[in-house]
Amino acid sequence: MMLKPHRLGALLLALSALPALPSAPAVAAPAAAAVPAAAPEGHTADQIGRFLVRFYGKHGPSDHDRRHHVSQVLRERQQTTTESDVLLCAQNEPHDIAIGPVTVAQEAAVGWATVTTHWGSDKTDTFTAYVRLDSRPIRIDDVICAG
Repeated sequence: MMLKPHRLGALLLALSALPALPSAPAVAAPAAAAVPAAAPEGHTADQIGRFLVRFYGKHGPSDHDRRHHVSQVLRERQQTTTESDVLLCAQNEPHDIAIGPVTVAQEAAVGWATVTTHWGSDKTDTFTAYVRLDSRPIRIDDVICAG
């Protein structure tokens, strides 16, 4: 086992060996300025879940949502990907869409959920939709297709 020096302890020991400094006259500290309330941590899992349910609806996002609730990166990706819809990871409109539980990673400032698209003959597909916690307004930041 290798012992590591305790830097803080060594610093305190060194400071205690210094001669005492003359004390300075007490000066009144200025009144503390009011601290604004802490900024919110970002969107919650519940908010992201409700957003995704509204955004995807039963058959896919509306034209309005595609313009106002999608990151610039995804809009550009859609312009260069003409063979499929990058928000649905598909070529057609699904019969139904379901949103799974939302996971939020505060450290990564992102939340995500699995989106399941339902097609005829009980066929389903899944993909993951990502939302940045600090996006204002809330928007889809990325979509990763499963296959």
